[in-house]
Amino acid sequence: MASHMHHPHFLLVPLMSQSHLIPFTDMAKLLALRGIAVTIIITPLNAIRFKTIIDQAIHSNLNIQFIPLHFPCQQAGLPQGCENMDSIPSPDLTKQFFLASSMLQQPLENLLGHLELPPSCIIASVCLPWTRDVAVKFKIPWLVFHGISCFTLLCSKNIERSDVLKSVASDSEPFEVPGIPDKIEFTKPQLPPGFQPSSDGSGFAEKMRATASLAQGEVVNSFEELEPNYLLEYKKLVNKVWCVGPVSLCNKEMSDKFGRGNKASIDENQCLKWLDSRKPNSVIYACFGSLCHFSTSQLIEIGLGLEASNRPFVWIIRQSDCSFEIEEWLLEERYEERTKGRGLIIRGWAPQVLILSHPAAGGFLTHSGWNSTIEGICSGVPMITWPMFAEQFYNEKLVVQVLRTGVRIGVEVTVQWGEEEKVGALVKRNQIKEAVDKLMDEGKEGEERRERARKLGELAKMTVEEGGSSHLNMTLLIQDIMEQVNQNGSSKEII
Repeated sequence: MASHMHHPHFLLVPLMSQSHLIPFTDMAKLLALRGIAVTIIITPLNAIRFKTIIDQAIHSNLNIQFIPLHFPCQQAGLPQGCENMDSIPSPDLTKQFFLASSMLQQPLENLLGHLELPPSCIIASVCLPWTRDVAVKFKIPWLVFHGISCFTLLCSKNIERSDVLKSVASDSEPFEVPGIPDKIEFTKPQLPPGFQPSSDGSGFAEKMRATASLAQGEVVNSFEELEPNYLLEYKKLVNKVWCVGPVSLCNKEMSDKFGRGNKASIDENQCLKWLDSRKPNSVIYACFGSLCHFSTSQLIEIGLGLEASNRPFVWIIRQSDCSFEIEEWLLEERYEERTKGRGLIIRGWAPQVLILSHPAAGGFLTHSGWNSTIEGICSGVPMITWPMFAEQFYNEKLVVQVLRTGVRIGVEVTVQWGEEEKVGALVKRNQIKEAVDKLMDEGKEGEERRERARKLGELAKMTVEEGGSSHLNMTLLIQDIMEQVNQNGSSKEII
């Protein structure tokens, strides 16, 4: 074991959700390209989803291994096969999903006791606080990974540390976030439950935040040039922060972009051929992530709004949203026939990075999840923001008010998971058409917005290249971990 003592080996433990698994896999590639051995903890069904990426890693000779651990669905009260958050059939089972995740602790500890190459550190999703107990037991550094922006982290931290919510009289009353560089206002319902302080201090969110504060450092999928003032202020509040993003930019080959996250529901050549036939900056890409559900009535409004925009579009309909009702509507209305030559519908998983990075992409209608937001930023594409839950309203404020590279669809309230049918069509077709028209406007405002988006896209690409801030931060992160390893190596056999 002594011969392996100082060889860097990073153990990555993501939450079993696409929004965590995808950036963790990208981060693994970035680390492996630096000569680091990387192990990613995964589950059997998620390993099948990521088979293309796993095979590519093997063939590229990158030192990445995916180790599947049995996910205790039934023991935690979940249906068999529910190994990813997008497989949870009801929001009532979310607690059980996190319980099942925490039950991976003992299998992970058993694994670490038998690894030929002991890990130098654990980097875990911030919402898996139990991973710190594993790191403490094995006496290795523990870092948390944030799949959100420094803007969101700072806003959340300052709301949590202040009494600002106590003076807010109603859910409709806006309040200003204290202690941040810009004037940003929210209403209470726009805050994600996980970031709102609770009165008893005993909930999961409180434990997550308290445990994260004990980390030796925080790794963020963002970059310094995107939000310098927010990073500067956030650094004053925590131990160490390394912005190493956008991690999606490690996917340089077309095959990497196409197979990222899951097997795409469209042939690569068919997708590229369709995009190649469009004018530059002309296509609206409409996609709402892996967890956002829509009612049938809302999907119909989206379809009619895209059609009314009279612009070419790619519309992604999640597999779980492809109900009998929506398919019947598409067929009876001859929707695909009406929009033939202008619209492309992809049912299921789409190669998002490939589409957004194509020269034809001109606008992104998005739910404003952070992965999608930063992928849009990387591609230099302006956005239409349609937040629904989690930290998505934070991301909208960053894009629209701070970066000024997007326009709002106009929603003011969250649509909680499971309430989609009850809410119905919150956004009407005319709102979608108007937002598309505004985003694609060829006047001064539209041109300036596109230019800001284009420049941010260039900065994003530069930051991950040698000499860029994220490239340097990855170097500093590795150096910091290895310094701790070397300091501890003389006093214990296992790092």
